[in-house]
Amino acid sequence: MHLQSGDIVLRNAVEKDFPQLCAWWNDGAVMAHAGFPNGLGITVEEIAKKISTDSDDTRRRLVMEYRGMLIGEMSFRNHNDGSASIGIDICRTEYQNKGFGRIILSLLIRELFARGYAKIVLDTNLNNLRAQHFYELLGFRKLRVNIDSWKDQLGNPQSSVDYELYPEDFHDYSI
Repeated sequence: MHLQSGDIVLRNAVEKDFPQLCAWWNDGAVMAHAGFPNGLGITVEEIAKKISTDSDDTRRRLVMEYRGMLIGEMSFRNHNDGSASIGIDICRTEYQNKGFGRIILSLLIRELFARGYAKIVLDTNLNNLRAQHFYELLGFRKLRVNIDSWKDQLGNPQSSVDYELYPEDFHDYSI
């Protein structure tokens, strides 16, 4: 996959990206929102092994570039029921809250709907109000709140919000 809007590119993660992904995934500040305040403790070799099994039919890990610089990562997973789940993380804080997420996520969502997915699903931490607002701007509908549904790396109870998006509700910010 290779999608572009101006200076923003969303593309498949490849070997040259693995060291940067490793740095981000091992950075507790970057991964705290996903429940890993100590990072993942993963090696470049483990990342290479995981990404080697990626395909557009099952799961794909992607990277985001702005003017040739990596700024974050995304993924999607095929649930084989007409739906895909997605994740996004703009890892460089200087690129957060600048509108990049709306454009990048719109590129991916538009492509997934064009590939025949009937529904996109995602979840986010209940405390991440900024993400919830962002997803709702794109047209995602809140399905449920899951109170204390999982524990983070430190054993702290966490709550999440489940969302879904259908093509007719999608607000595309990539155009």
